[in-house]
Amino acid sequence: MASERLIRGAHVLTMDGAEGGFDILIRAGTIAAVGPSLPAGDAEVIEAAGCTVTPGLVNTHHHLYQSLTRAVPGGQDALLFGWLKTLYPIWARFGPEEMFVSAQLGLAELALSGCSMSADHLYLYPNGARLDDTIAGAQELGLRFHPTRGAMSIGESDGGLPPDALVEDEAAILEDCIRVVDAFHDPSPGAMVRVGLAPCSPFSVSRDLMRDAALLARDKGVMLHTHLAENDEDIAYCQARFGCRPGQYAQDLGWTGEDVWHAHCVKLDPAEIDLFAASRTGVAHCPCSNCRLGSGIAPVRAMRDAGVKVGLGVDGSASNDQGSLIDEARQALLLQRVSRGADAMSAREALWIATRGGAEVLGRGAELGRIAPGYRADIAIWDTSGIHSAGSWDPAALVLAGPRRVRDLIVEGRDIVRDGDLMTGDLPGIVSKARNLALNLAR
Repeated sequence: MASERLIRGAHVLTMDGAEGGFDILIRAGTIAAVGPSLPAGDAEVIEAAGCTVTPGLVNTHHHLYQSLTRAVPGGQDALLFGWLKTLYPIWARFGPEEMFVSAQLGLAELALSGCSMSADHLYLYPNGARLDDTIAGAQELGLRFHPTRGAMSIGESDGGLPPDALVEDEAAILEDCIRVVDAFHDPSPGAMVRVGLAPCSPFSVSRDLMRDAALLARDKGVMLHTHLAENDEDIAYCQARFGCRPGQYAQDLGWTGEDVWHAHCVKLDPAEIDLFAASRTGVAHCPCSNCRLGSGIAPVRAMRDAGVKVGLGVDGSASNDQGSLIDEARQALLLQRVSRGADAMSAREALWIATRGGAEVLGRGAELGRIAPGYRADIAIWDTSGIHSAGSWDPAALVLAGPRRVRDLIVEGRDIVRDGDLMTGDLPGIVSKARNLALNLAR
């Protein structure tokens, strides 16, 4: 590969307010220049006429392991708690191989949908599985990865939701949190792996673990993540068990701030939205999963207007049941419009949330999410010359009229997808392994 690469001839959405016919010069994994008719010099030229270019999309919430349990009978038509109770016994049969293969399957699917950076929330570790298994899968494929060391510690016998066989001792959880942060977290600019701490939810861990995880994360300088206010059951559980709403629960335990992001937040009330805005707490909005589980429509318009940081998440493939970031952006737009009116969200704002918004939620807004000199070269090239965009008057309206599969995906200046094909992994082999593992689980 040449030391420099030049993307030429595309309509570029920079996500900093500019768009148009710009070239993009990449050097040493970063964007060196953006502008019309840049000289190619000795650079490798990537012809992008008829294409729209965006920053790589950012996924702020996923459960990659669930890629092996899509559309499971008995869980397809259940609300959140019933869905979990159906799937917990299946997930209890996972091991290291299932974690590795499911991570590769889920990340490959994300890459093909234009996603260059993904968080992951892994909160169960049966049969010797470790966070290391998913990190290994991500490193092979070359996506930027934000794995979080999740946990469940309150089983059914203690009033929690998960079966006792899937919960862990809290001292062991904290010890392993220290291990994975020390082993894998990279705080440096351009980092490919950053680790967060992520006790699963108010209905599966103790208040003590939530508080201790927050103290540990701040001591280690890593971010915090959990599920919050996902549906009415979630609110009722929090009020019955803790005597407060989720926002108050989070604030009391140190779970608000610039270094925290919560998944879903479908049921935040106006006071909680103001709390998150004032504290710069982030939200991972998962519109398809919220629809699939009947959880409701998150108040994203109200959050954005109040100044809450919002990114997009595909959530687990057992509750979506696919992992396409570009489809998530479209769904986010449609849900705000159906609930608030046709002017509630534009196509450009949906793409902003999917790129720059996600980067800000994950603490990477100073180096990712925009196409600008000095930013990392995480770039998605969309072929808008085909049938999906034919007749479209607006090349920026990707989420309304555009391809669902990226033509090229570049991460840190390197090809991950080229001409619609995954370059960093054996996709047919990954799919075959995933099918076999899923069949074994079904048996």
